[in-house]
Amino acid sequence: MLDLLNELLWGKILLVLLVAVGVGFTIASRFVQFRYFGRMFRILGASQAFRRDKHGHLSSFQALVLSVAGRVGGGNIAGVAVAITLGGPGAIFWMWLVGLMGMATSFLECTLAQTYKQAEAGGTYRGGPAYYIVKGLGRRWGWLAGFYSVLLLITFGFAFTALQSYAVATSFGDAFGVPVLYSGIALAILVGLIIFGGIKRIARISEVLVPFMAVGYLLVALIVVGMNIDKLPGVIALIVNSAFGLEPAVGGGIGAAIMMGLKRGLFSNEAGLGSAPNVAAVAYVPHPANQGIVQAFSVFIDTLIICSATAFLILLSGAYVPGSGENVAGIALTQAALADHVGEWGRSFVSVALLLFAFSTILYNYYLGENSLNFFSRDNRKLFNAFRVAIVLLVCWGATTDLGTVFGFADVTMGLLAVANLVALILLFKPGLRILRDFDDQIRQGIDQPIFDASRHPELDLDPRAWELAPEDLERLQARAPGQPANARD
Repeated sequence: MLDLLNELLWGKILLVLLVAVGVGFTIASRFVQFRYFGRMFRILGASQAFRRDKHGHLSSFQALVLSVAGRVGGGNIAGVAVAITLGGPGAIFWMWLVGLMGMATSFLECTLAQTYKQAEAGGTYRGGPAYYIVKGLGRRWGWLAGFYSVLLLITFGFAFTALQSYAVATSFGDAFGVPVLYSGIALAILVGLIIFGGIKRIARISEVLVPFMAVGYLLVALIVVGMNIDKLPGVIALIVNSAFGLEPAVGGGIGAAIMMGLKRGLFSNEAGLGSAPNVAAVAYVPHPANQGIVQAFSVFIDTLIICSATAFLILLSGAYVPGSGENVAGIALTQAALADHVGEWGRSFVSVALLLFAFSTILYNYYLGENSLNFFSRDNRKLFNAFRVAIVLLVCWGATTDLGTVFGFADVTMGLLAVANLVALILLFKPGLRILRDFDDQIRQGIDQPIFDASRHPELDLDPRAWELAPEDLERLQARAPGQPANARD
């Protein structure tokens, strides 16, 4: 039954919906992910992006690393290996395509999450698909928001948390001989120390951990590519040819390549799932499109950079033989590939990288679960603390349990999660384009840092407290249009 549902969701329904949203919004937005690619760096380079708690809120950079912490996980190491093993090298091409189109999808969902966010105590915010469904589509769609929140809790809060813990413990056991129980206990203690500090502590840990782990992994990948630079053109040709069935030695065919590229690409970068908007909404930004642009960049980091790094590590090695039925799969293939390049220490390096990637993802998964609970019972401290205890126990249990059935179940719930969110995004195309036009118009007027004046969009029914502008942004807005109404942060 799980296999049948997976085939229906991933092979038919999601293929149509992902293409409809990704390609549709790319065209409707006039290729926003490419038009504003350079601005991604400018937004992050702006002084405001790195300010911490000046007005009690999280920065755009902290929201970015939180989302990268979630996107960059086991899928970037083990998932890419699975895609290559089952779909051939051509799966990487379709993964790239999913990533490029996913940048537009991520822009739309994260811009909407910022637009419809709600203010919380302490200068933070809550938002995500459940919030923009109810606020953007109306209360009659509350059932869809509730359905989405339940799926988010089951998929990320529980299933993926256990799966990440299992991946870390088994990898460490293979590489260093550490019993999975000990790994599980140690991981559970670390997770508990962080998540009981709330979103701000998670953000502070992530902004240190995520750049360190991503840069370290990419540095090793660049060294490997440099060592095999003469083989790189042939590997790229293999990827492209296999994507269109032009490599007879590669099994799986075009269908398998497309399905694995789609499935693993979405699993890795999460564009369209609606998971990243939950953390994209926590930051203060002067305009919702700012966060949409930044979150589109996080998809690029995940799929076009880190997933590609793993693919090149594997395909440039002798550990993978195209068309052979004897290739090892999953994390073992990535470990064997790096060991083939740099020696046996490569296996240990992959295990440590997986530990860091999975650890950051567990923190991210916890927050998604908390946010889904908040939708049903707003700011319930007792409920949140009970959930935190459950996550700590789940991390320990997941490390010691074979989760094959859980993985199949999580694939189904993730597919349903994506369907619910993508349907909502299609229905919210117009508000998303309206916010983008507001941003575009200010850019055309020569305004380098557009500011969103919520008072000019009463039809969106936004939370006015969530769009109280910081003093410096309010000052710029008033200097630009004296006398016009604007919300102000104290």
